Amino acid sequence: MAENFPKHVAIIMDGNGRWATSLGKKRTYGHYVGSLVVDKITKAAANIGIKYLTLYTFSTENWKRPKSEVRYLMALLKTQLRKKEVLFRENDVQFRVIGDLSAFDDRIVTMIKDLIGKTENNKRMRLTLALNYGGKHEIVQAAKRLCEDVKKGNVDVCDIDEGLFENYLYTFDMPDVDLLIRTGGEKRISNFLLWQSSYAEFVFFDKYWPEFTEEDLLRAIDEFKRRKRRFGGL
Repeated sequence: MAENFPKHVAIIMDGNGRWATSLGKKRTYGHYVGSLVVDKITKAAANIGIKYLTLYTFSTENWKRPKSEVRYLMALLKTQLRKKEVLFRENDVQFRVIGDLSAFDDRIVTMIKDLIGKTENNKRMRLTLALNYGGKHEIVQAAKRLCEDVKKGNVDVCDIDEGLFENYLYTFDMPDVDLLIRTGGEKRISNFLLWQSSYAEFVFFDKYWPEFTEEDLLRAIDEFKRRKRRFGGL
C-alpha cells in the first residue's frame, strides 16, 4: 500500500433527514436510502484497497431525536444487520462495531455479535459501524479501565504513555484514521474518533449522504493523495 493512499477511512454520514425533507418526504426515507448507499460505498472501498472503513452510524447524542425517528432507526438497523451477511461474504469484509452496546435491546446485540462471528475470518477490509458512539465517552471509558488496571497492580503509572492508553480504546487493534470524510455541508468532527483523528486529513462534501457516490469517494482519496502529511515535522 502506497504511503499516500489512506489505509483507514472514516465517514460522518450526515444529511439523510435533510435530503429527504428537501424532496418533500419523511426523514425516515432519507435514512433508508442512506443505508443503501452504505452498501455501495462498502463495496467500492473494498474494491479500491481501503483496509479499514469506519462509519458514524448512531451517536450517543442521537438518542435526543424524536422517539419515532429513533424507533425507525433501530428497526432499520435490525433489517440491515440481517441483510449484510451476503454483502460481507461476497466482498470478503470483516464486520466490527465500536460504541456502548448496553443501550440497545438484546435482539440487536445478539445480531451484532452473530454477524461479527460469521465474518471474523474475512480479510479484504474491515467495516466498523460506530453505534451509540461518542469520542469523549470512549476516552473516559478507556481512562476508567486503565485506572482499574492500575488499582489492581496490572499497570504501573510510570509506564502509561499514548501507546499504552490506545490499548484501552475501542479501536485498540486498528490504525489511526488517515482520511475523514463528512457529507451534508457541515465542517466539524461532531465527537467522532477524537483520539484516532488527531492527524487525519479532512474532506468535506456539501452534498447529503444519500447523494454520495463511489466517484465522490475516489475524489476524496485523490484530494488526500495531494496533501503533504508532515505529522508535525518538516
